[in-house]
Amino acid sequence: MSVAKKDYKRITTKSLIEMKSNGEKISMLTAYDFTMAKIVDTAGVDVILVGDSASNVMAGHETTLPITLDQMIYHASSVVRAVERGLVVVDLPFGSYQSDSKEALRSSIRIMKESGAHAVKLEGGKEIKDSIRKILNAGIPVMGHLGLTPQSIYKFGTYSVRAKEEEEAEKLMEDAKMLEKIGCFAVVLEKIPAELARKVAESISIPVIGIGAGGGVDGQVLVIHDMLGMNNEFSPRFLRRYLNLYEEMTKAIGQYAADVKSQDFPNEREQY
Repeated sequence: MSVAKKDYKRITTKSLIEMKSNGEKISMLTAYDFTMAKIVDTAGVDVILVGDSASNVMAGHETTLPITLDQMIYHASSVVRAVERGLVVVDLPFGSYQSDSKEALRSSIRIMKESGAHAVKLEGGKEIKDSIRKILNAGIPVMGHLGLTPQSIYKFGTYSVRAKEEEEAEKLMEDAKMLEKIGCFAVVLEKIPAELARKVAESISIPVIGIGAGGGVDGQVLVIHDMLGMNNEFSPRFLRRYLNLYEEMTKAIGQYAADVKSQDFPNEREQY
């Protein structure tokens, strides 16, 4: 039986759990600046992730590892100022939570106080359980992240699909249940087999957001630069491009440059 879609004026962690209970899928996109965040929020996206993917798409790094806590706070602050409806979740960057739980708490407090964000996201399972507990005990909502965890890329050595083997799949299921038990409000599953992701989503009561994890989960997340086609070099199977902004923007900027050279811009109507 279908359930009427609730009109949420403001998305909270409670809203997301309600959406899962009601069978309503959750939309999630990244944003890193005020202008883009305002567009994403106005379009009705439920969760806006200030991802450490800013290291790639904003700063041009090969991995997510170089971005700092200060830089994440800068991006998060810009996004929060634009958002009126969506839930803003911020990635804790590499090196800001792995060494000990006290550092994880300090990093999370800084993000919440200095950016005004609504929650933080951490990569990992039982190996970071103490850090997650300490953050949760301080009243800060936590979103988990399992499967392909880009901050561990040098450990994995590849961006290929995770948890295809039984042992890793079992660990992922155990970690997801652990994240639910200790109080996380949601978990992202990245680049794992669709059937496993579906089983995880059915096994826990908190929302499961997928990226490259099939359609059997409770919601989807993409990097906005990828789904708008601003990056023409990244083409994984899970990516659907809704625009080809790389081509459109290149054409428009080229036309502007040509108009300046030919003195077509500005014309009489574009002057004072």
